[in-house]
Amino acid sequence: MGAMDKGDTRSAKRTIERAADQAEDHPALTTLARGGFIVLGILHILIGWIAVRIATGSGGSGDEASNSGALATIAEAPGGQFLLWVAVIALAALGLWQLSQLLAGEDLKERAKGAVMAMVYFSLAVTTSTFARGGSTSDGETATDVTATVLSQPWGVVLVVVAGLVVLGAGVYNLWKGATRDFREDLEAGAGSGQVGTAIIITGTAGYVARGIAFGILGVLIVIAGWAHDPEQAAGLDSALRTLGEQPFGSVLLIIVGIGLILYGAYSIARARYVRM
Repeated sequence: MGAMDKGDTRSAKRTIERAADQAEDHPALTTLARGGFIVLGILHILIGWIAVRIATGSGGSGDEASNSGALATIAEAPGGQFLLWVAVIALAALGLWQLSQLLAGEDLKERAKGAVMAMVYFSLAVTTSTFARGGSTSDGETATDVTATVLSQPWGVVLVVVAGLVVLGAGVYNLWKGATRDFREDLEAGAGSGQVGTAIIITGTAGYVARGIAFGILGVLIVIAGWAHDPEQAAGLDSALRTLGEQPFGSVLLIIVGIGLILYGAYSIARARYVRM
């Protein structure tokens, strides 16, 4: 009976892996998933643009350099809600593609990365659907509320500090990926050749470094929020960028990071064409 159970388990695992491989290679899914990278690129361009406006003092009081701020900008444009529904579909497809990588991944690292990124893309798809329906939300308020809820639980401080260290680690990883140009492994062979390839590598390098700085600051703020038991410190990406802007020469630094985020957006759009799928 035990041998049969093990055989059934192996058979089910092979079936799941075959289904995941088929889903990963399905033309419709991969095409829509590439569209998800375009959506991510547009969002980063808008976040970077808002950050530059904040740094130069030309932004409005309600501007938020975050996904929510970028989505609100799209929603206010002509045909914005239709475009947001298109974005929901593309982001959901990107999440499904990452999920197929989780199921078909050959090692633990691939599976873990697929799981995390799938959750990120599905979560962003849900947030985008809120704006597509005519609603709104704020990344900063959501982050503050979630942090306050966690801090009120047993071991809440530890959990928030650990979460901050994870985000800080993501920032360091992005810095490393940009500085070493390790992101080239995500692209098809030959994507880094010629003038177009050189432009992709330059935008990717600058973009990952900028993301690394932004997430690094955010991670530190979340750690401070847990240590000081102050959820207001963990107010999301917009808060992290504004904190950078408040430092000596902060406006210049914020402009540089904002431009870097715009370049990451350009890289992400190019990645839609050249990503290894």
